[in-house]
Amino acid sequence: GYDTPTGGSYTDPHMFSAARYDGAAESAGHAHTLADEEASVHSAASMGGARLPRILVMGLRRSGKTSIFKVVFHKMSPHETLFLESTSKTNKHHVQNSSVVDLKVWDFAGTADVDEPSFKLQETFEPAGALLFVIDAQDDYHAAIARLVNTIDKAFRVNRGLYFEVFIHKVDGVSEDRKLELQRDISHQVTSSLYDRGLEEANIAFYLSSIYDHSVNENVSKVVQKLVPQLGMLENLLDILISNCRMEKAFLFDVLTKIYIATDSQPVDVESFELCSDMIDVVLDVSCIYGQENDTEALPFDERSSSIIKLNNGRVLCLREVSKYLALVCLMRADNLELQGLIEYNVHT
Repeated sequence: GYDTPTGGSYTDPHMFSAARYDGAAESAGHAHTLADEEASVHSAASMGGARLPRILVMGLRRSGKTSIFKVVFHKMSPHETLFLESTSKTNKHHVQNSSVVDLKVWDFAGTADVDEPSFKLQETFEPAGALLFVIDAQDDYHAAIARLVNTIDKAFRVNRGLYFEVFIHKVDGVSEDRKLELQRDISHQVTSSLYDRGLEEANIAFYLSSIYDHSVNENVSKVVQKLVPQLGMLENLLDILISNCRMEKAFLFDVLTKIYIATDSQPVDVESFELCSDMIDVVLDVSCIYGQENDTEALPFDERSSSIIKLNNGRVLCLREVSKYLALVCLMRADNLELQGLIEYNVHT
């Protein structure tokens, strides 16, 4: 992995040669629309009757459903989740951090059963975009698998386009070999049971997660991305951006949750994601100390937010504000720092 940052420096984005504008002009017709795309999402979402994406969070009691929601969307410390009470009823949340991260999350009680006469199958599953089912990897998971398969059976018959996202949770402290064994065993049991019921067409994915590392943010990012209709456009813009600006990797982050809304088409490297995610914390923490003005409750992130952090392995991290709650975070070689004006031009022009 990459070494930790040894220091940071801030550079005036306007200090670059006029000749660089020529290169910027060639790519500005594409990549500069990152901010414009976010604005167009807001315009589309604000039109009357637009139905927000809905994520259903289900699982057995004490599996960690509410902990995931609190850590990702409410910035709760993982250690504080130890004192959370068991969910006794369905809690409906509206997460609205930006025009892209604007969705509903329904957190079901561990006792919620789709076989109960009171469970409204059509009302619950028909409008939903994804069903996130949490399995406690530290407990006997056979009952959870049975509940999951039965839930998929009922939900898929109502909504064949529903994404089924299985979080094999609480894998912290488990060896890498054991993690892979758990994932193989659970995925095999689930897919075999679904095949026996004629549900092999169900769209299902499995993730290893823990609230004590970055895996939960990365996995929730992948779930949310499936519900973002502009994902293809955003990925294309980021592909053009990293090509023209000689970047290695670029992420479009929601600043509040550290969910990445989109990234370029190259495979996501875990170390790169962790570095870029941690950079957001660094920028916000420094801004709280040195950049906060009178309103201490406001998020210390605005149109002036930007940062460059030099790593001790010849690479740099760059952060640029895209909109009120969205940030572009990219990884590039230090040799290409001369292109930072081009980055600025493509993102904000």
